[in-house]
Amino acid sequence: MTPPPDVAVAPIGAESLQRALASGERPPRPSALSACLTFGWRGMLKIKHVPEQLIDVTLTPVLFLVMFTYLFGGALAGSTDEYLDFVIGGVLVQAVLFTTVYSGVSLNTDVTKGVVDRFRSLPIWRPAPLVGAVLGDSVRYIVGGSVVMVLGVILGYRPGGGFPGVVAAMALVVVFAFGLAWLFTVVGLLMRAPNAVMNTGFMALFPLLFVSNAFVDPGTLPGWLEEVVDLNPISHLVTAVRGALDGTASAGEVGYVLLAAAILTAVFAPLTVRLYRTRT
Repeated sequence: MTPPPDVAVAPIGAESLQRALASGERPPRPSALSACLTFGWRGMLKIKHVPEQLIDVTLTPVLFLVMFTYLFGGALAGSTDEYLDFVIGGVLVQAVLFTTVYSGVSLNTDVTKGVVDRFRSLPIWRPAPLVGAVLGDSVRYIVGGSVVMVLGVILGYRPGGGFPGVVAAMALVVVFAFGLAWLFTVVGLLMRAPNAVMNTGFMALFPLLFVSNAFVDPGTLPGWLEEVVDLNPISHLVTAVRGALDGTASAGEVGYVLLAAAILTAVFAPLTVRLYRTRT
């Protein structure tokens, strides 16, 4: 059999190759808001496909509220009913702030699996995956806080501020948690493994929460420890949340929480974006 004659192939230029690959019109670049909302929706889809990640968010505050109220309430406040009125604001803060650690854990998981490298190759606003993820985590904050309030009402708690007071208290905690989540996204980009992020986060939050007015009256503590509690920003958050639940929150208490959330966001959000851009 006679072999076919050699056929000369003309070189293909870059423009010709681009025209051949671009068979249709290129979609427009998404706006920053659209990209953030898309990544926020991605965070909610992760909850839908892996609902087990809500176990900690829902069961931990239930255990804390029931255990503190019925095991320690009588000893700390004289009766479980009086202690429930005192502790529910602290458990609400504890439930939501613990959830902020998962923002760093989720980001670190994406980094270790190479998902972040894929996001950085997309023609989108660079911080969109970070902002969207933190926005999506706000749903977890609302779920955790709602579990606390529903269980508290079942156990006999009646907020003096009514439903508007509950909404205001939830809003204060979620806004503060949004700012605090940026701190843990920084930790998520610095640590090598998700477990390290989780351990670091809880080691930081446990002393802040227990050395505050969340679970005990600071007046029962030694003088030097009472001064530490007064300086703790978590104490100011708990005070503002209790005031919102009772309908007696002052402008100064609310303003302190909003200012603290703004400072946390202003400091740690740009740092997160910088680490995200320079990470190799």
